[in-house]
Amino acid sequence: MFKSKKILLPGLASTIAMLAGTGLHAQESNSELQEVVVVSSRTEVPLRQIGTSVSVLDEEQIEAYGNFALTDILRQTPSVGSSRNGVPGSTTALRIRGEEGYRTLILLDGMKLSDPSSTQVGPHLEHLLSSEISRVEILRGPQGLAYGADAGGVVNISSKVIEEGFAGTANAQAGSFGTRQVSANLSGGNDVVDFSLAATDFSSDGFNTRRSDTVLQDDDGYDNQSLHLRAGWQASDALRIQVVHRQTDGESEFDGCSFSPTLYDCSASYELDATRLSATLTTAALEHSLAYSVAETDRVSYAAGVSNFTSLGQLDRWEYKATASQLPGFDLVFGVDLEQEQSNAIERDNEGYYVEVMSDFSEALFLTAGIRRDENDDYGKHTSFRVSGAYLLSLSDANTLKFRASLGSGFRAPSPFEVDYNAGPFAYPPASTTLLSEENSEGYELGIEFFGGDRLTLEVVYFDQDVENAIEFDLATFSGYVQSQGVSNSQGVELGATVHLTDNWQVSGNYTYNDTEQPDGLQRLRRPKHLANLGLNFVSDDSKWLASGFYRSARDTVDSNGFARSALEDYGVFDLSLRYRYSENIEIFARLENAFDEQYQEVLDYNSADRSSYIGVKLGF
Repeated sequence: MFKSKKILLPGLASTIAMLAGTGLHAQESNSELQEVVVVSSRTEVPLRQIGTSVSVLDEEQIEAYGNFALTDILRQTPSVGSSRNGVPGSTTALRIRGEEGYRTLILLDGMKLSDPSSTQVGPHLEHLLSSEISRVEILRGPQGLAYGADAGGVVNISSKVIEEGFAGTANAQAGSFGTRQVSANLSGGNDVVDFSLAATDFSSDGFNTRRSDTVLQDDDGYDNQSLHLRAGWQASDALRIQVVHRQTDGESEFDGCSFSPTLYDCSASYELDATRLSATLTTAALEHSLAYSVAETDRVSYAAGVSNFTSLGQLDRWEYKATASQLPGFDLVFGVDLEQEQSNAIERDNEGYYVEVMSDFSEALFLTAGIRRDENDDYGKHTSFRVSGAYLLSLSDANTLKFRASLGSGFRAPSPFEVDYNAGPFAYPPASTTLLSEENSEGYELGIEFFGGDRLTLEVVYFDQDVENAIEFDLATFSGYVQSQGVSNSQGVELGATVHLTDNWQVSGNYTYNDTEQPDGLQRLRRPKHLANLGLNFVSDDSKWLASGFYRSARDTVDSNGFARSALEDYGVFDLSLRYRYSENIEIFARLENAFDEQYQEVLDYNSADRSSYIGVKLGF
């Protein structure tokens, strides 16, 4: 087992202290420590006080990566793995620390992007593009406390920043596989009202999705049209009202919707219509937030042009959250959320109540403790918790060590689809005779971070987390959904570093070792044991030229076709991007993805993109 890796942590302080004196020109301030994040406790907290693992991507970093799909950017952060069934728009999973993709909770401007009609209640990340995004916060580990069921990790996404006055951008790019994207963003505001409107039109002819498609050998394309609106009204000094609305229409082609080789010509449509209305009231004692959101999804699959599957889902959610930040020695966050899942004709309600205490008595030691109670219509009452701590040790005016630890838990009820399928005509023993129960998860982490001014950051984290009684589709006999009797485990180490070599050059990287096991001792599917990412960024003295190179690698991965397990080949992919700021309002950029034309699979039998190139222009006003 991997628990012996914990011996790395106690000896790290002396190593980092030595690195502090290596002449990296550390500055007097640690701006990263002061950065404020929301995702950890659903309220604004500086990173210096947080005992959990959080990664942050800002708009500049997202543009430097440049990938169309947001998941292709997220996967280059610590402990985040992603797999896609071929071309853009195909089924995509984002796994944090080896957990299932449907245990990853996605929030966009506060909206929960989960589809109750999916096989498992989870997000359709394949339809989320990066063009409308300005910031991402990723919270790693079981997070049932503030976010409730299904949260094995949280990705909190913010749309484009609203500019004071009036501003806008237009972006057009094209390249390999007949790919074209046009996007635009308008924003404006004053002290009373503000708005942001983003629209994207993406189209790609794609490539042949499956290696086993030896009949048609056709390209599988994808189209996406997305519209995102955020508008706010400052009704008074104390009251702000905001509305968020999102529409996405996706059309994708894929292979293998039938066992018949003549029906490799398959397609699917996806429609999302989501709205969130919120009000925030600030008083002397509390900040109150009340929100209602509804997200409707409509999915249809076609075989040879004929509909063979239709799914309708709706998620209605009420949320109330209060924050007390004026209490002596501690802050308090508490709330209630009422959620109704609708999957075709099936409805399920869940009520959640939570409270978290965050210490405020010290400038060096920060402690949190919280508890949550969920009441599920079908699966009763469940209690989740999280405790965390962080301690700051100042080595000098510019160098700081941060020790942190957290322990958390969560649960996941069987999805409406899993229950309905096992009760339907296509299931048979053992699935049809299995009474599914909830999954329970628990995990802890120990970490050390070093902040050397604004020139150097280092991070080492050990994590260990379990999922008990995981629900999986029976790949042995295809009888339906069965429940593993035992514990599925993920444990490993995350290493991360960012170094500003000079004012022009920056290098960053992360490595994750993740040892995963099913209850039978076998490695969990599609979880690379080794994930590594390396980035090099250059900016010219006049800030007109920006160049980036990114390398990502995945090693020791296994998959299954239902009959036998197979090892996937190790791979490494290198991307290059170049941007030139011609003027304040005109920027030209180019990107080369998979520069060395690596041939690899993320999912057994599914192709990945060959070398591809793109060029575009961005206009601002």
